[in-house]
Amino acid sequence: MDRGTHHSGTAHDHAAHGGGHGHGHGPDGHGTTWATAMKATLHCLTGCAIGEILGMVIGTALMWGNVPTMALAIALAFVFGYSFTLFAVVRAGVSLKAAIKVALAADTVSIAVMELVDNGIIALTPGAMDAHLSDGLFWYALLGGFAVAFVITTPVNKWMIGRGKGHAVVHAYH
Repeated sequence: MDRGTHHSGTAHDHAAHGGGHGHGHGPDGHGTTWATAMKATLHCLTGCAIGEILGMVIGTALMWGNVPTMALAIALAFVFGYSFTLFAVVRAGVSLKAAIKVALAADTVSIAVMELVDNGIIALTPGAMDAHLSDGLFWYALLGGFAVAFVITTPVNKWMIGRGKGHAVVHAYH
């Protein structure tokens, strides 16, 4: 049997999801498509954004200081980021314990990079840390941070997926 075209019964054709080479099967043996990386990053960003916005809104509305507000936002970004993957994998029939391991393996680096970049942008934007929910600066810094985080995290995810890491571990459960 030709090993180049055979996949085990538990795997599926990743090329169908990325519009090109499968994970780890690019011309250099390490590649994946940018479309696949962007899809994985968008999936991660969605959970992160929900958690981070919720944390920023809660902390700002309760007039917490910057440090506790950012800590809550980051914690919720991880919770929501992991939960998107966790629920999808559990829905595929994986036990909760195994699904937690998959979510941690799939999302930790992606969420960490995204949070570092996004919160760095917010912290470095003059006045953003003191802006209120009604201030445009609050929302511009937050949403601008997400956009920059997406641009920076996508190549990280592409590199990881191409090596069978990160979001690549989730695709066996789709």
